Amino acid sequence: MAAQRTILITGASRGIGLAAARHFATAGLKVVGVARSTAPDGFPGTFHRVDLSADDLAARMAAIVAETPVDILVNNAGSGRMAHLGAVRLDDLDAIIRLNLTATMLATQACLPHMRAQGWGRVVNVSSRAALGKDGRTVYGATKAGLFGFTRTWALELAAEGVTVNCVGPGPIETEMFREHNAPGSPTAQTVVGAIPVRRMGQPEEVVSALAFFAGEHAGFTTGQVLYVCGGLTIARDPI
Repeated sequence: MAAQRTILITGASRGIGLAAARHFATAGLKVVGVARSTAPDGFPGTFHRVDLSADDLAARMAAIVAETPVDILVNNAGSGRMAHLGAVRLDDLDAIIRLNLTATMLATQACLPHMRAQGWGRVVNVSSRAALGKDGRTVYGATKAGLFGFTRTWALELAAEGVTVNCVGPGPIETEMFREHNAPGSPTAQTVVGAIPVRRMGQPEEVVSALAFFAGEHAGFTTGQVLYVCGGLTIARDPI
């Protein structure tokens, strides 16, 4: 019987990250959660409260993986500050790059030595459909598109070492972050739902299904890919 795998999930205190933690714990994995907010009641694993944009993030991540070597990494933490081009501020750009891109790289670097040493590992980056372009998302869209570049480059670099790197691109998902900007029943929320071919919002658990595929034991021949979980939005609005 294979040894129990350990999965580290960033942004694990709510939304997709928390749903992922619950799913993987139920599936028998050892879950390590990292987030800047406090752990929710009943978190199904070990939780570390860490500011992923902090200057000492590399050292904090190194300490976490030294305590618990990580087999599977889900880079889920991310944020966005919405503004049109003329209103984008440099401090917003710097802050979101630091969280959405720099933290992803540092977390992956911390987990990589163990994955390489055992010749097996899974890295799953959580991007967004907004990476394909969305009004008011200059900073958010650019950083989420940057995760595509990370995914494809790391997949090439690590493929021969048994480490796969893939990416999930959620569309509109009913999370706390979405509802902060789109109240239920509001005109903006109704516009979003109206543009989705399946005519409803996605649920965090539906994104987790894609994460689980890429993180699985039998996904070793799949690397460098982006899978959109968007209710058909990418084919309706962003056709090939």
